[in-house]
Amino acid sequence: MSQQGAALQSYNNELVKCIEELCSKRDEIHRSILQEEEEKMKLQNDIRVLTERLAKVNESLAKKMASRNEFDKTIAETEAAYMKILESSQTLLSVLKRESQSLKEKSVPAPGAPSSRNVQPS
Repeated sequence: MSQQGAALQSYNNELVKCIEELCSKRDEIHRSILQEEEEKMKLQNDIRVLTERLAKVNESLAKKMASRNEFDKTIAETEAAYMKILESSQTLLSVLKRESQSLKEKSVPAPGAPSSRNVQPS
C-alpha cells in the first residue's frame, strides 16, 4: 500500500504543480487583459477627443466655405458691373469723339465759303 500512497503522493504533487502553472498562466493573461483594457480606455478617450476636434474643424470649415462663397459671389457681381462700366465708358468715348469730330467739321468753313467773321452786315 505504500507504493500506492507514494504513487498517489506523486500524482498529487504533479496535479498541484499543473494547477499552479495554470494559475500562473491565468494571472499572466489577467495582467495582459488589464493592460489592454487600460489601453482601450485611452484609445476610446482619444477617439472622443479627436471626434470633438473633427466636429469643430468641420463646423469651422463650413463657415469659412460659406464665407468664401459669399466673397466669390460678390467678386463675380462686382467684376460684371465693372465690365458694364468699361463697356459704357468705351461707348461714351466713341460717341464723344464722333460728336467732337462733327462739331469740328461744322465750325471749319468749307474752302471758298465766306467766313462768318469776314461777312459784313448789309
